[in-house]
Amino acid sequence: MKNLFFALFIFVPSLLFAQGPRGGGAGGGEKMEARKVAFLTTKLDLSAEEAKIFWPIYNDYVREISALRKERVQKMISFRKLKEIEDLDDEEIQTLILNDFSFRQRDLNIERKYYNKFKTSLPIKTVGKFYRAQEAFKKEILQQFRAGGPPPPGN
Repeated sequence: MKNLFFALFIFVPSLLFAQGPRGGGAGGGEKMEARKVAFLTTKLDLSAEEAKIFWPIYNDYVREISALRKERVQKMISFRKLKEIEDLDDEEIQTLILNDFSFRQRDLNIERKYYNKFKTSLPIKTVGKFYRAQEAFKKEILQQFRAGGPPPPGN
């Protein structure tokens, strides 16, 4: 319980700061991130000392990944949104594909950057637990989405 309180104490102000004055619109992303923080807190069971190291790095990671994803949404036209690929010339198609590769590479570069920060600051087993917990969270959210069910009470 102490670890959960400590994690929320460190994380929530950073999350609110990252959302800006408008609070991130409807708050869906903020609520999901809060659920993820609670999930990670439970799964990682960090000591107070580990939490002091982990959460600031994690907050920076979330900010950087979120900024990249917002940029991607703002700058790119998704193939899924295009009605007819035939309406584009070859150069436009190639540009869309290469831009997508570029964003995915930048995403991977951020992942590697923060992996290195985590592994130089925390025990590798803790880092492994973090990556495993992230995947477990994604899987849980996907299962809930597929089941069409609401999130668990209290979230």
